[in-house]
Amino acid sequence: MIAETRTPGIARIGNIAQCQTALERAISRSANLPGLVCFYGPSGWGKSLSSNYLCNTQRGYYVQVKSIWSKKVFLSKILGEMGIKPAHTTGEMLDQVCDQLSASGRPLVIDEMDHLVDKNAVELVRDIYEGSQAPILIIGEEQLPQKLKKFERFHGRVLAFVPALPVTLADAHELAQVYAQGVQCGEDLLAHLVHESHGSVRRVCVNLDQAREEAAAHGANAIDLTWCQKHSVKFYTGEAPKRRV
Repeated sequence: MIAETRTPGIARIGNIAQCQTALERAISRSANLPGLVCFYGPSGWGKSLSSNYLCNTQRGYYVQVKSIWSKKVFLSKILGEMGIKPAHTTGEMLDQVCDQLSASGRPLVIDEMDHLVDKNAVELVRDIYEGSQAPILIIGEEQLPQKLKKFERFHGRVLAFVPALPVTLADAHELAQVYAQGVQCGEDLLAHLVHESHGSVRRVCVNLDQAREEAAAHGANAIDLTWCQKHSVKFYTGEAPKRRV
């Protein structure tokens, strides 16, 4: 089991536990079971926040893929995270990554996996797994499991597909301690922000920060939904602004 820790400044939202479940399955899997797990969900649901937190607590190697990266750049970024000087060729770099994962026993977390899928670089991740047998957590958007189906050899090595969860009222209470620190937010306000977020952790964070700024501007240390309506506080809902003529 992954040890329970409490880090100051980190909101312990439900998706941290969900991501932890995914990583635990790979770390504690039985012999001969695959060690790839997939954590997926819509943008803004706290996947990267959760995986970063777990990487810090588990000393995992974390890399967030960029859309323009080549296979060689991807491997060099992993090696940079490992503190290893990359070799000259892609094949040598792959061996370096596999050797370090195997020797360290530390997990590898690959965020924004969709970019590797779009570049047909999925087999490279499978090569890393086959060469190290290390637990690997891949993270991506909601359609990632469907995208991976066309890569049969990779898809068959995924131990579990774990979905990210929409933000909850309990999450909002946790987030308020970080993003609206020093301000007591009413239950009705938090419930409203959760409802308007459409599942997005990021939108709740943005709106809690907005509420904190408005409270500070008016010298208030406790606010609720009625207070926000009275002071015309505008919250972000994800809707594009309408054209003003």
